[in-house]
Amino acid sequence: MHRFLSLLLFVQAHALKKVLVTGAGGRTGKLVFEQLKADSNYKPVGLARSGKAQKALKAVGASDDEVCVADIADEKSLAAAMAGCDAVVLCTSAVPAIKPLSLMKTMATKVLPFVKTSRPAFKFPKNGTPEEVDWFGAKKQIDAAKTAGVKQFVFVSSMGGTNPDNFLNSIGRRKDGSGGDILLWKRKAERYLVESGVPYTIIHPGGLVDEDGSKRELVVGVN
Repeated sequence: MHRFLSLLLFVQAHALKKVLVTGAGGRTGKLVFEQLKADSNYKPVGLARSGKAQKALKAVGASDDEVCVADIADEKSLAAAMAGCDAVVLCTSAVPAIKPLSLMKTMATKVLPFVKTSRPAFKFPKNGTPEEVDWFGAKKQIDAAKTAGVKQFVFVSSMGGTNPDNFLNSIGRRKDGSGGDILLWKRKAERYLVESGVPYTIIHPGGLVDEDGSKRELVVGVN
């Protein structure tokens, strides 16, 4: 994880000063914010939508002027957040929640041999689907960054964006086939960024783990 974050710090390091981290209340976004704050070359600002996200940033040392309350669906608040920023690090992502009944059934299979084995089922919250967050939300961030004249846009995306059959795309998918496809929506946003004219870096991390850094080999490729 620390090596992954080091990539963010390296990108255009000589030119960047004020950096907006969107999704800063999440696990990856919070780590990015912490690493930037620890470097005297940067003045990070964490974008947080909920009270919980704001508290998460304050817990890692963010001051009041380093926390920006905004919703990525709100174009006006995004524009205000990006004003004067040299760079943006996009760490927003749709986050699924486990359906309670499916979890109970999964737990039952461990103690009741006659119950058919099943995986937990997931759903995305209202206004928090991959299409809304990873496509429309990302698109609005890119548009706002372009309008604000941001010098570098770092998109923390994911591996698997060209594989429709990736398991992650099935999360939150409804019986009629709609919903889900989180990696495909991220990929669509990536292509939009490439064509936007905004200077960019796209990062495709694999599985991120909450462990100390420098314990795994980092393999970097370009595609």
